Amino acid sequence: MDDDDHRETEPAERHRQWRQYALDEEIGAGAVLLADASLDDVPRFREVWRRISQAGSTETPPDVRHDVLDVPSDDGPVVVHRYAPVAPQSDAAAVLLIHSGAFVGGSVESVHGQACDMVRALGVLVVAVEYRLAPEHPFPAGLDDCYRVLCWMSEQADALGIDPLRVAVHGTSAGGGLAMALALRSLDEGGPSIRFLFLVSPEVDDRLDSESMRRFTDTPGFTRRDAEISWRLYLGGIAPGSPEVSAYAAPARAETYRGLPPTYLALMEFDPLRDEGMELGRRLLHDEVPLELHIFPGTFHGSSALQYAEVSRREADEEIAVMRRRLLDGAGGRAS
Repeated sequence: MDDDDHRETEPAERHRQWRQYALDEEIGAGAVLLADASLDDVPRFREVWRRISQAGSTETPPDVRHDVLDVPSDDGPVVVHRYAPVAPQSDAAAVLLIHSGAFVGGSVESVHGQACDMVRALGVLVVAVEYRLAPEHPFPAGLDDCYRVLCWMSEQADALGIDPLRVAVHGTSAGGGLAMALALRSLDEGGPSIRFLFLVSPEVDDRLDSESMRRFTDTPGFTRRDAEISWRLYLGGIAPGSPEVSAYAAPARAETYRGLPPTYLALMEFDPLRDEGMELGRRLLHDEVPLELHIFPGTFHGSSALQYAEVSRREADEEIAVMRRRLLDGAGGRAS
């Protein structure tokens, strides 16, 4: 099947093609909902994910305070959404939350419910960042925004009521790649401490040379072609796969991960990004970074958006349990 044929295939037909994958029964039935979220058409991709985001939790619970702030930066203000308990404690733990979207789409709207759940379950402060998106703003714009917000959280720790030594960074997909790059940059530049990294299906390698990337060319949620377009748009004038690609753009390029904070890595079974994630985990362990790795069976990239499924609920429950252990129970290991 060439690219034009793939773009013209109806969602129902793509759903039939997915029968070759042993998808979890519940999320397999809902996979067709994501069938037209292709990066071949960026405006449509953004609109599809906007609708998916709105289908999730958009209400703010009465025990959560949500406000929108501008963080000053040299490139203009960075918009952040702050989520906190209505009755916050001083020196609270905090989470910098970086949304998904293949570097070109998504928004804080997609993580609103997740942020509220973290606040309610853990009593933490959550800062979700509206970083600039490609192709209008290619690398390093999005990373610069995230790094500026991380620095702001450290600078304004007293005003925010947080403990700057108990800040986790959480990112999914492109957000996971940004979270990993953020940790590398903060380590290299002597920036703010990061207590813990939580990475979900991180997009970290522009070379697209893993077995899963070669094999999963037509999976729901994300395909090899989507990955190719994502990297081309994110890197702008830099050719994907070329020696000019920075480790801050594609963290798989880093020579070492030694000194990074303890990391939790969640991967999906039928995801083109799965094996680059597994290689990331292997290298983290090699460089003596404390790691917990979980591959959720029967899942695909972005399948956690199907919140009705039992496997998605298990992902969400484990996220809260891991964050509690690493941020609140004093078992977080060393910080960067």
